[in-house]
Amino acid sequence: MTVKSTFKRQASRGLEARRSTTALWLLLPTLLMIAGVAGYPLLRTIYLSFTSYNINTDPGPTWVGLENYWLTTPEGVGIGLLQTPEWWQAVWTTLKFTLVSVGIETLIGLGIALVINSQFKGRGAVRTSILIPWAIPTVVSSQIWNWMYNDSFGILSSWGQKLGLLQVGESFLSNPETALWALVSVDVWKTVPFMALMILAGLQSIPSDMYEAADVDGASRWTQFWRLTLPLLKTTLAVTVIFRLLDALRVFDMPFIVKGNAPETMTMSIYARQQMFDNAQLGYGSAVSVLIFLIIMVIAVVYLSTSRVKFD
Repeated sequence: MTVKSTFKRQASRGLEARRSTTALWLLLPTLLMIAGVAGYPLLRTIYLSFTSYNINTDPGPTWVGLENYWLTTPEGVGIGLLQTPEWWQAVWTTLKFTLVSVGIETLIGLGIALVINSQFKGRGAVRTSILIPWAIPTVVSSQIWNWMYNDSFGILSSWGQKLGLLQVGESFLSNPETALWALVSVDVWKTVPFMALMILAGLQSIPSDMYEAADVDGASRWTQFWRLTLPLLKTTLAVTVIFRLLDALRVFDMPFIVKGNAPETMTMSIYARQQMFDNAQLGYGSAVSVLIFLIIMVIAVVYLSTSRVKFD
């Protein structure tokens, strides 16, 4: 009996080993592809961040150590990236944009998901129509909003001037105090459908018999929302928010199309592009990219640790 059970265990271990080997061989092409398209550029960028390399004048990168990150001239002037006010302004602008836009998108997306999850006539048409802003290419939607914000013929700036929010000839984008929030509005308009769609998928995974049991117990809709819906949506909300956080922290296209290199709306990614291509400082721009990578990684790790999301 003992010999028979030992033979079964050995056979089971052999089968598991063969399965693991097969899985590794099946994953190998994907792992090599990821290493080629993501691993090498990342390592190359980290290396360039420790070099001085002007792509217009230098024949190649020159190793300078940490000087791109921290360097004080003999006159006592700090010119390293971590000593540059423009960099920290870009970080602060990106954080404000991310926190406000993702927060608003989550609340509005949750409200829309709750509405379209209920039974009503024309629900399919409503579900389809709310996806239109998300389906429009970012370049197109950014230019549309740019025209709507125009100080001469834009309808939004015209309303702002009539309501006394703007001076004559002024637009929400030209005013440094409102420019960032104008961009947040564009991002919310475009990305709320994504949030609603993700949250709707979470809502539809909640068994309907749980709500029927809550109705039998006399629980109100408000109680069902706080005690049943929100706890069961916790994982969906956490995953959806982390997707949007990562996307918003590296935002580039929409703010750049609408405002270009304007200081009041310059995000971290726009600052990296400015250093790499406008100033041709590939080494310094690579240092900016490395810091963006580290900031996003730290925020993602902290968020996932505090929200206790499990990817089973």
